[in-house]
Amino acid sequence: MSAGRCALLLRAVNVSGANRVPMAELRALLNERAAFGIVTTYIASGNVICDALADPAAACAEVRSLIHDAFAVDTPVILRTHDDLVRAVDENPFPDAAEDKMLHAMFLEGEPAGDAVEALTARLQPGERIALRGRDLWIDFGAGGVHSSKLTRPVLDRALGVAGTARNLRTVRKLVELTAG
Repeated sequence: MSAGRCALLLRAVNVSGANRVPMAELRALLNERAAFGIVTTYIASGNVICDALADPAAACAEVRSLIHDAFAVDTPVILRTHDDLVRAVDENPFPDAAEDKMLHAMFLEGEPAGDAVEALTARLQPGERIALRGRDLWIDFGAGGVHSSKLTRPVLDRALGVAGTARNLRTVRKLVELTAG
């Protein structure tokens, strides 16, 4: 992997008091491990910025195990390099989305099921749109927002066949900025 920074994205942590992973404590634990370089975090929702890693899969497994051992939370850890994040923003299929906070990129752990888009399309509410770009599922929740959607985590997991974690476009742009250095 080339030199640079990357984002380790944790799924569903610190949401409504559940799956509590104190970012300051996680940052301190990761800063003790040389392989991650200088570790920073961005907001409490599970965005860890670190140096590019020689073995991304092993690093994700290590962080997942560390989080489980330290905080009793089992959460997927999904890595995206700076270039991956830039590509995601550049390939945004919905540049006409009404609001950045209603447009989400769901970063997947692996390749999604071949029929995932068809299965999810059947669940869309009026005004919602989805598009798959490699291992990124874009969801425009429209005016109704996330809370009125039928694209719940279990529905997404079942259709995709792989875990993922979503960030709104505003956060993805900030991750691009934070991984640029």
